[in-house]
Amino acid sequence: MATPTPLREPTFLILTALAREPMHGYGIISDVAALSGGRLALRPGTLYGALDRLTDERLVERDHEEVVEGRLRRYYRLTEAGRSVLTAETERLRRNVEAATQRLRARPAGRTAGGVARGPRNLPGAAARPILRPTGGPL
Repeated sequence: MATPTPLREPTFLILTALAREPMHGYGIISDVAALSGGRLALRPGTLYGALDRLTDERLVERDHEEVVEGRLRRYYRLTEAGRSVLTAETERLRRNVEAATQRLRARPAGRTAGGVARGPRNLPGAAARPILRPTGGPL
């Protein structure tokens, strides 16, 4: 089964966590939380299901195991194929950010996203029409 593009955020962050060095499950969970600014909290079942899938896809592989305080820690590492997928996804995201940044910089000051000028209009009768704005409820 091929890895879908674009990668889902949890997959992207798991691969990113493993890009520097092999890690065990709890280390990956902690690193993903840090990388996402606390937005993404992986549960162990979710992580190990994802690691099994990524192993089947040959994007990650088991590195080694050790026993710590009577518990087995299994370490995973990024494969070369995983590094290639992560590199390609990072480049895709970089291009998207660059395109959005250029569009935001190119927008004339005083214009909204729809291209409508802000502030009062200099049209006949414009002063007589009230400007309706939301008052804080859902949009």
